[in-house]
Order: sequence, then C-alpha cells, then structure tokens
Amino acid sequence: MFEEVTINSKYIYKGTILNLRVDEVQLENGRTSSREIIEHKGAVAIVAVDGEDLIMVRQYRKAVEGELLEIPAGKLEDEDPLECAKRELKEETGYSADRWQYVCDFYSTPGFSNERMFLYYATDLKKGEMNPDDDELIKVERVKLQEALEMLKRGQFKDAKTIIGVDYAIRVAGI
Repeated sequence: MFEEVTINSKYIYKGTILNLRVDEVQLENGRTSSREIIEHKGAVAIVAVDGEDLIMVRQYRKAVEGELLEIPAGKLEDEDPLECAKRELKEETGYSADRWQYVCDFYSTPGFSNERMFLYYATDLKKGEMNPDDDELIKVERVKLQEALEMLKRGQFKDAKTIIGVDYAIRVAGI
C-alpha cells in the first residue's frame, strides 16, 4: 500500500465552486514531490428513464469549448446527495421522479481532484417546468435507449458520468 505524506499545503485559489491547493508530499522512497489538488464539494448525476427514453441535457461546456450531451447533474450544496439529485433533475429538465435508486459513487478525476459524484437512477417521471440557474443554457433531449447504446458504441458521449450512466441504463433495460 502506497502513501504520500503531506509536508506542506498552500492554497493558490479559493472560489465558489472549487479551491486549488498545492501540496508538497514525501513519497515512500524518501523523495518529495508536489501535487496540484482541486477541492470540490461533490456532485450528483441522474440517469432519468421515461419508458424507452433517457432524459438528457445538451449544454455548452467552456472547459472543453463545445456542446456536450449529458445526463442531468449538479453540484452538492451542503445537502444530502439524493435531495440534490431531486433538485437538479427538476431544475435542469423539469422532470420529477417517484422512484429513485442509488447506483454508485465515484471520483470523477482522482489524479488531481477530490470531486466525488453520486449517481442515481430515476424512474416514474412526471413532466413539469424547468428552472435552470441563470447561467445555465440547457436544452432537454429525449434519447431512445437503443440509440444511446449506438451513441455509446460510437464514442459520442465524452464525459465520464454520462458514459457510466448510459451504460447502467442500457444494462437495466437489458439491451
């Protein structure tokens, strides 16, 4: 089992979504190294299934300079992950769900971030009004599960949470 011992830690940036710190660490071989770490409060992602359709969102992502088709997701705001998932599904898509199932949690990019994402499977959906954040320009799209499988095979999904979520939905559906 490997371990790195933090010798020194310095914050470079503190923001509303994330903090950036640089840690000086001692390795087991006696050498020292530095690690740039992004601290994040965590997030949720929702696999929302309505019959044979996945409810997805298309939005521009500045970090990758392009539009992505994704499963709905959002940041934790000092709340229970399931409550956050319910809030985010409603805000981003207008849908609410009567049935919720925890799927898993995972680190999105553990090489440099502690962001932990909680994935939920939502069914028995009811359509309502969207209420996205002021800075979110979102288009809701319904994608047939069979088409989502083909898109997955073609490598059209580019973010990890969507790849994991779509794969899960396809397995549940038995496709």
